[in-house]
Amino acid sequence: MSSPAPAPVPASPGSSSQRKRGSTESVGMYAVQCCECYKWRTVPTKDEFETLRANFTDDPWFCSKRPDCSCEDPADVEYDSSRIWVIDKPNIPKPPPKTERLAIMRGDLTKMDIYYVLPNGKRARTLGDVQKFVDTNPEYKDSLSAESFSFTVPKIVDETVSHSSARKTKKAKKEDKTIASSSKN
Repeated sequence: MSSPAPAPVPASPGSSSQRKRGSTESVGMYAVQCCECYKWRTVPTKDEFETLRANFTDDPWFCSKRPDCSCEDPADVEYDSSRIWVIDKPNIPKPPPKTERLAIMRGDLTKMDIYYVLPNGKRARTLGDVQKFVDTNPEYKDSLSAESFSFTVPKIVDETVSHSSARKTKKAKKEDKTIASSSKN
């Protein structure tokens, strides 16, 4: 990895935290890379991660920003292929109040999709969806601007997606279809 960056790290396929139908997100852990020692440090909450990501260029992250942590300490998580890694772009704005940004990995592990859950509970896939919501709910006109949303998808690090992960995901999908079809009969 060449430059430090914030990284939401999806759970490994087949793990208990892997996204199931109807769940809201496929990210199992958040991490940030120190700009000095390049070690990965876990970020405890999605909210804290979003704050770090929104300000990453102007306020780079260093181990010393965390209490009781230094570059001398071992990394919290090692960059390896034990999980699928994705790298978010820096400076994506924090979601506006009463909204949530979701990153959901596609079942074939090739891409992530970005959605925003709007105050009415519906998902927006594009800025056009956000604009339609604001047009029909003018009370949000001042709090939901286009600049507050980014549908930029994180980049999946291909070298961390193993063939066995893809096979496990394919097998699970096939089993889900079998179960669904047998429950209809």
